[in-house]
Amino acid sequence: MSVQKMRNIGPKSAAWLRQVGLHTAEDIAEVGTVEAFMRIKRAGFKPTLNLLYSLEGALLGCHWQEVPESRREQLVAEAEAAIAQLPPPRHKPAAGPVTTTMHEDEGASDLPSDLDRLFD
Repeated sequence: MSVQKMRNIGPKSAAWLRQVGLHTAEDIAEVGTVEAFMRIKRAGFKPTLNLLYSLEGALLGCHWQEVPESRREQLVAEAEAAIAQLPPPRHKPAAGPVTTTMHEDEGASDLPSDLDRLFD
């Protein structure tokens, strides 16, 4: 069965799965729920725990909210362990805010009076 037709898998999740090479339910079952989730995460997408539960529910043939709490906890623990093994991000954070500092020099003190004359 294709990922588009799987229970719990919406269009965005199906697109992510296809982009990481998981096209069918069999593909996901072969790699496992956590590995499918991690492939999406490693590809740079930002999956939530709902996707983790949805993948498991899709494989079990139930709604994601019906995945037993003990299994959810196990999935989260496995995902957190896998996430901890990821290398730190390579990109640098955006630069801080830009500030402009004006230094008073000999010509700068005449500038406000010149502007004032323009608007009189």
